[in-house]
Amino acid sequence: MNTSNNNIQDFIKAKLEILKNWLFSYSRIIMPVVLVICVVITIAVAISANRKKTAEEDIVQPEQTEETEIVNSLIAVPEVPLEKEAVPEISELCRTYYTAMVEGDVDTMNSICAMDELEVLRAQAVSKYMEACPTLEVYTKVGPQENTYIAYIYQEVKFYDYEKPLPGLNTYYVYADENGDYHLQSEGDVEESVLNYIREVNLQDDFVDLHNKVTVAYNDMVDGDEQLRQFLVDLNEEIDKDVGKALADRYGSEEAGEGAETASDQGDAAEDGNEQSAGSENVVTKVKATDVVNIRSSDSETADKLGKAAIGDEFELLEERGNGWSKVSYEGGEAFIKSEYLEPSEVVQADAAGADEDQETDEGGGAEETNDDEAAETTGTVTVKENVRIRAGASENSEKIATAYVGEKLEVIMKQADGWTKIKYNGKTAYVKSEYVE
Repeated sequence: MNTSNNNIQDFIKAKLEILKNWLFSYSRIIMPVVLVICVVITIAVAISANRKKTAEEDIVQPEQTEETEIVNSLIAVPEVPLEKEAVPEISELCRTYYTAMVEGDVDTMNSICAMDELEVLRAQAVSKYMEACPTLEVYTKVGPQENTYIAYIYQEVKFYDYEKPLPGLNTYYVYADENGDYHLQSEGDVEESVLNYIREVNLQDDFVDLHNKVTVAYNDMVDGDEQLRQFLVDLNEEIDKDVGKALADRYGSEEAGEGAETASDQGDAAEDGNEQSAGSENVVTKVKATDVVNIRSSDSETADKLGKAAIGDEFELLEERGNGWSKVSYEGGEAFIKSEYLEPSEVVQADAAGADEDQETDEGGGAEETNDDEAAETTGTVTVKENVRIRAGASENSEKIATAYVGEKLEVIMKQADGWTKIKYNGKTAYVKSEYVE
């Protein structure tokens, strides 16, 4: 058996020796052939791998394309410094814009920052109440594209009927047109990628410090001044009314006709009707959230969060404050939400003047008194000792008719026990707070 195995091994060795000698003898011919074969095999493997890769790319290509589009729509946000008055052309542009705002020059405003119809009407309405803009500072951060900026305009605006200027901070996107002229664009009008950029740079420390400084200054003024809070509420109401009337006038609605009739002298019968209309006011009793927004324990962005309001959540409105916050009923208590994220969801009509007359009747103050007899009841005049609003009803929520200024004489009908004085103003019944007249 061992002999047989040895014979086989000797046979194999003999054959390998013959093959070795043959390869050595013909190596010049065989080696190039082997190399060619190896190259062919390599090329074949590469082609096969490339086909496989192409097939895989065809399968995932839609997903990669979609991701690429998303990535391309986002703009990298570097840490860009906040600079004060760094670009003279932009600073001058912003000052021109605010001067036009105070003067009600909507053509100039529109050439700098394009506005739609509603924005034009609101700008015209606001300008009637703006007296001056004594302080204006322009801060900028470099924008997402070349020759673009984010502009932060700190302004102190002086309104008529209030002695102190109010601080504020507005944000605009600044870009250059084909002629190299700069224009402003409000945040709500920019494309999503630019808006994302603005949101990101607004989180950088230098802007946060500026924003907090202005917010604290504004809140300190409002929190310590009840007259200012009421003034801001009244101001917003008046602006909204002016815009609504302008829209009605422009489109020839029935409200416009009724308003014109109210403003004209139509005789005693029309006057009585106007007094009844003036005494009625729309009161917002419920509001709903227009965005996801924090619900806080007090009217401050640093106050404790009590929860979040989802879009469409409805709340009973307890008070709308002049500092931009609304007090609402929440989980059996009171809470605060930024007013800009709320809109009216329930409005009722209250007859303030009628309620006052009912109160006078109940108190025995002369149930027989009527508008027809009021002229005879006049007891003289009172002098205004501090600027005061003249209202349609004996309530701080009643419609504002006008403002009486220091030293002005008002025809008085009677001083009421509730702290209001009933007067005759432009032939109609009106009211002023008794503490402001003597």
